[in-house]
Amino acid sequence: MITNEALNMYGNYYTIPNAVLALGLSPGAIAVYNYLSFRECRKRGDKDRYTCHPSMATIGRAIGRDRKTVAKYVDELVEAGLILTEPTKVTTADGLRWNGNLKYTLLDPQRAVELYHERQCARNDAKLEAGVRKKRKAMKKAEKKRQRKQKPHDEYVAERSAHAPEGLPCWDVN
Repeated sequence: MITNEALNMYGNYYTIPNAVLALGLSPGAIAVYNYLSFRECRKRGDKDRYTCHPSMATIGRAIGRDRKTVAKYVDELVEAGLILTEPTKVTTADGLRWNGNLKYTLLDPQRAVELYHERQCARNDAKLEAGVRKKRKAMKKAEKKRQRKQKPHDEYVAERSAHAPEGLPCWDVN
């Protein structure tokens, strides 16, 4: 549950860049990005600016999904170039070191948009190249077909008769 203290800390709102909605992300990935944006540190000059450390379970409770599904959404955000994740370590009072929550760093969404457009161009180039290869193959096939001329029947029979073994009767077509 979000407390009034947490809401007042950020002025009762946070913003999501429009670019995030133009990247073709799944609704779940957008929900995770929203939650990370809500939780990020925004203090100027802070070394942890644009970062947060919620657990997968905490994110899952906030968006109504389980940990494994949240992990898929986080991978989608990393792939899109919107966030970076770093593993963290926690040292207990007993001196034991455990894996901590991931550290999420929110990246510049404009770079993610550029990356998205680069990938779209690469996909289109690949489709175009595949189409060109397919057309070339069809043209070669058509050329081979044109080169193969069917022989007239008389010529075919004469050719086959010429190769008949000795001693076998050869039928005269005429």
